[in-house]
Amino acid sequence: MSRGIRDHLPTLLVAALSSGFGVTLLQITGMLTAVVSADDVMGSSATVALLLNLLAIAFIAIAVYVAAVTTANTVATVVAGRTRLIALLRLIGSSGRAQRAVIAREGLAVGAIGAVIGALVGTGAAWVVGRIGVATETIPAFDYGYLDPVLLVPMVAVVVTTWLAAWAGSRRVLSVRPAEALGNAGESSVAEVDRRVGRTVVGIVLIVLGAAALALGVLVGLVHPTGVLVGVVGGILSFTGIVLVADRIMPRVLRGVGRFLGGSPSARLAAENAVRHPERSTRMTIGLVIGVTLVTMFAVTMETYRHAVLDALSGQEQLEEAIGPVIDGTVAVFSALVGFSAVIAGVGLVNTLSISVLQRTREIGLLRALGFDRSQITRMILAEAAALTVAATLTGLVLGTAYGWFGAQSMLGSMTGEPQLIAPVVPWVIVGIVILAALVLTLAASITPARRAVRISPVVALAVE
Repeated sequence: MSRGIRDHLPTLLVAALSSGFGVTLLQITGMLTAVVSADDVMGSSATVALLLNLLAIAFIAIAVYVAAVTTANTVATVVAGRTRLIALLRLIGSSGRAQRAVIAREGLAVGAIGAVIGALVGTGAAWVVGRIGVATETIPAFDYGYLDPVLLVPMVAVVVTTWLAAWAGSRRVLSVRPAEALGNAGESSVAEVDRRVGRTVVGIVLIVLGAAALALGVLVGLVHPTGVLVGVVGGILSFTGIVLVADRIMPRVLRGVGRFLGGSPSARLAAENAVRHPERSTRMTIGLVIGVTLVTMFAVTMETYRHAVLDALSGQEQLEEAIGPVIDGTVAVFSALVGFSAVIAGVGLVNTLSISVLQRTREIGLLRALGFDRSQITRMILAEAAALTVAATLTGLVLGTAYGWFGAQSMLGSMTGEPQLIAPVVPWVIVGIVILAALVLTLAASITPARRAVRISPVVALAVE
């Protein structure tokens, strides 16, 4: 079990970040609510407190969902790396269900450890933020207790979702044949993926149901801001559908992006690898798609929220002067906190790209034997990371902008007391930061795999079965 948990260190990081995000969010929301309630002017505005609580609930649900998807992908990557070991255990009598149960237990243990670590770090971070806010007079002194039973909600959610995600991510164990212990175990081919009609049908159904729920959230939001909760359900359903059909979509997007990277052998091989192993390329990109989608969605939602609230308060100078700084502070706090979710999602790219290099030892050795030098291997890994990053960033920007508008509209459509359509506000500075961060991530994700790849000896690699 201890060795298995060591294999799940990326999963432990995801669980700790998710729990920390949820606990920090609840603590800071509680502090902001205490500040709002204590103020003579703001305390009379129930709308601000309601929106803060709705934002906290929505953000926690999304953070837990992101953790579940990322954990499932991370576990699937771990299982892919253990395929031959699992096949060997199957060969000597172990069953696929027994091996899957082992991975699920590992996920449960990792989730529990990560939840506790995250809760401690999250509470400490919230306390520090509160003290800094009071010391710098950004917010007034407030009375708030940090020990609240509601903090168990994100902790339990992280434990349960990590366990379930480990179970879901390890589904490939059931398809590992004992004979694979005698040969080179590989990823599913394009033909095998295309035969999974049931998965595609379920994905399309979820996308349709999610789109309907998003539309319903907008309609409910014209009457009451709780429409955002309906929208969150719609977003989760539709994005789950996108994740399920991603292995049919992302490899094609990657091939299209690869054509813009040049016509060198390294670039062509990088683009072809994405299509040749759709499961692996999808696991690597979907985490970054989630991260970019989250950052863009939250940025669009919060910027639209800020503009809408300030516009609604125009002409009420006393209320605007009192609530304006709190609104700006709330936007800044939530914008900083959303970085947690982006980090949660970004863990998958670096991890799976590194593991994929290990799984392709024989392939890289063959390329070296055919005449590829170290610089060409490095360029191939860099081109592959660039293709993954560009494809995921573009997809995430489009999805994030759409989801951001749905969230803002369903939450703010009834803010003035009358139904209204809210125009989305795109924070271009944040979009620029996302693109810059994606470029940095490309370099960071490719450095370690590239170094590992160039150290592979052709003779040793070709001896690997």
